[in-house]
Amino acid sequence: MSSAAENGDTASGKQNEEKTYKKTASSAIKGAIQLGIGYTVGNLTSKPDRDVLMQDFYVVESVFLPSEGSNLTPAHHYPDFRFKTYAPLAFRYFRELFGIKPDDYLYSICSEPLIELSNPGASGSLFFVTSDDEFIIKTVQHKEAEFLQKLLPGYYMNLNQNPRTLLPKFYGLYCMQSGGINIRIVVMNNVLPCSMKMHFTYDLKGSTYKRRASRKEREKSNPTFKDLDFLQDMHEGLYFDTETYNALMKTLQRDCRVLESFKIMDYSLLLGIHIFDHSLKEKEEENPQNVPDAKRSGTQKVLYSTAMESIQGPGKSGDGIITENPDTMGGIPAKSHKGEKLLLFMGIIDILQSYRLMKKLEHSWKALVYDGDTVSVHRPSFYADRFLKFMNSRVFKKIQALKSSPSKKRCNSIAALKATSQEIVSSISQDWKDEKRDLLTEGQSFSSLDEEALGSRHRPDLVPSTPSLFEAASLATTISSSSLYANEHCPHDRTTLYSNSKGLPSSSTFTLEEGTIYLTSDPSALEMQDDNASVLDVYL
Repeated sequence: MSSAAENGDTASGKQNEEKTYKKTASSAIKGAIQLGIGYTVGNLTSKPDRDVLMQDFYVVESVFLPSEGSNLTPAHHYPDFRFKTYAPLAFRYFRELFGIKPDDYLYSICSEPLIELSNPGASGSLFFVTSDDEFIIKTVQHKEAEFLQKLLPGYYMNLNQNPRTLLPKFYGLYCMQSGGINIRIVVMNNVLPCSMKMHFTYDLKGSTYKRRASRKEREKSNPTFKDLDFLQDMHEGLYFDTETYNALMKTLQRDCRVLESFKIMDYSLLLGIHIFDHSLKEKEEENPQNVPDAKRSGTQKVLYSTAMESIQGPGKSGDGIITENPDTMGGIPAKSHKGEKLLLFMGIIDILQSYRLMKKLEHSWKALVYDGDTVSVHRPSFYADRFLKFMNSRVFKKIQALKSSPSKKRCNSIAALKATSQEIVSSISQDWKDEKRDLLTEGQSFSSLDEEALGSRHRPDLVPSTPSLFEAASLATTISSSSLYANEHCPHDRTTLYSNSKGLPSSSTFTLEEGTIYLTSDPSALEMQDDNASVLDVYL
């Protein structure tokens, strides 16, 4: 794992179970890291800024720190050790690219004791997190450190082209030598902040061969599950708004092509899921812990270090799945298939695995015994394609916008108007009908209205002229058909009304009075007409 992969419990409460790495106590490793980085970064500030040259990627600086101290180094209570810094000028450039000032870097790592995570990955590496939750420090093998050093020129080029990436952000590569033992460490961005509770954590490769968390892993307080566990728990995937989904997939595609060009495989997507609804209940039950140093709030800002910034930069968010909240810690808003509001934290980890001879032999052996396409070890191009396909089809999905087509809207409007018209007709009292019928008998007969309306088929902007029945600008029209057509395509946004005669007797009265529409029906006509004939049809 290349970050706080398990968001695990710290070892501060287990002093009597202190871990060792290469027969060296973890407390000695933490102390040596702080002393060594404090000296090298402080010494680097005296060197003038300049462009990074090719030879800068292969420079190794070394300093000896005796326990009694020297003219250059302070005294300490750890065994004597030598501290090496790889490509100091190149990593200084990387830190500046991500907006990390030397003082901030030193304060984060050296001001407070490092916190050891008690949930290491399968590699057996030790993980430390800084007290302000910004950086992860991981022990790496000799081959991994060597590969990273060779990777630096290409890594430099990639970051210049695109600093917004889900790839690990390396801030320093160091080596502590003590008693003939070399302990190499790398400083990176923290993918899963410890101050944000992860309700689920997954390590996803897109492989199905033995990709289920072991029983021992499941017994941990914060287990890290795998691909088959995800397919079982989140079988319908995680849903994003369109903008966020497109930005995420574009970032993953770009990063995978970069890894493929470096012939890197066997990497994973570390995915932390914070259920937003659950956190509200938990905050009411317990006081927040592991809060970053209040003195530092607002001063340290690592650019593009959060998940949301990594895929689309600061200032852009989704469509409001989760409202803006300073407690989101830069998580990506999403929803589960159950409709739960989520915050996702993610990053590509374990990229220091090159497809070299041993990996080729491992894949060849597994392919003979199992399905070669399902094992995790594979050639880089196939691995990248399978990884992207799994993320695109099984893990991340786009919320489909529910937009009705105009025809559907028209049908829905017609159905609503039909129902409303029938309800109005049935609710009109007999007295009101008699009054209107008496009033209409005094008006002009409109027996030719059907023909006039039919003749205006090709001129929908023409309305049959009708005499005024009320002095207060009211209009009453007897329509001799049960079908009423409204055309919205009239000039000046006016709605033209006309009737379509099918030889049926007059059945409805359409009244416009001071901006109000009244609809009446002739009872005798209603008795004669069947259900289809009495339906009000409106075409928008």
